[in-house]
Amino acid sequence: MSKYSTQFKLSVVQQYLTGEAGIKTITNQHGIEQAMFRRWVRSFRQHGESGLAPKYSHYNAAFKLSVLQHMWDNHLSQQETNAYFDIRSPTCLNQWSAQYDTGGMAALEPATKGRKKSPMPITENNTAPLPADDETRSREELIAENKRLRLEVAYIKKYNALVQAKAQSAQQKPRK
Repeated sequence: MSKYSTQFKLSVVQQYLTGEAGIKTITNQHGIEQAMFRRWVRSFRQHGESGLAPKYSHYNAAFKLSVLQHMWDNHLSQQETNAYFDIRSPTCLNQWSAQYDTGGMAALEPATKGRKKSPMPITENNTAPLPADDETRSREELIAENKRLRLEVAYIKKYNALVQAKAQSAQQKPRK
């Protein structure tokens, strides 16, 4: 959600364009940054009222490259290019240009969101289920299962001992 409504932006820009007041007067009067107000004016001149409405866009790599190419071919500033293509973020072109310089076209591809998926590590617990018949299993499989079961039993014993110790210490505390 934007801080300023479309109606507010429109009224302030029209106040400037009619010549009622200058940029400094309007920005001081309404507590607006001058750079942002200039973007509003450029956007209104280029796209009309729709240039002041909220816009949420995701750009693909081909569009980003065409915008950069247009800016370079026509020797336009970033602000002029933003206004021409109705790009609302003042830093987008700078980021896209840096990405293109470092990684080419592939760097302009939109990044995937979220954490990267990593394959689950294969451990003894993630192995395929063992056959039910002990006679068909190898000696190594039986030893590995025996080791795993011993670890499970030791873990359960340790847990029970900790729970009992905690209960005993709670009973021994003097009450006030």
